[in-house]
Amino acid sequence: MDKQTEIELQAAAFRRLQQHLMQDRPDVQNIDLMNLAGFCRNCLSRWYQEAANARGIEMGKDEAREIFYGMPMAEWKAKHQTEASAETQAAFEVAFKENVADKT
Repeated sequence: MDKQTEIELQAAAFRRLQQHLMQDRPDVQNIDLMNLAGFCRNCLSRWYQEAANARGIEMGKDEAREIFYGMPMAEWKAKHQTEASAETQAAFEVAFKENVADKT
């Protein structure tokens, strides 16, 4: 497989993951994704931002989130985010430290 085709397939897989998380399963909470998989929608938007910044494209966290979510973060939260239990929040603290805190 040539490099361009590989890049295009990777981009298509990313778009499908984004569609799955944003349209097919908006009910899945970010905190649950982080606790189970070590990443969430916010991580994906941050990786998008980091890729843009690495290519000299200025992009902040809020802009990257709006691009990934397709709406401002506050709107997403109002539509889809539910309150997490104390147990889920405690698990998130551990998952965040293990997967995000040292990598930003």
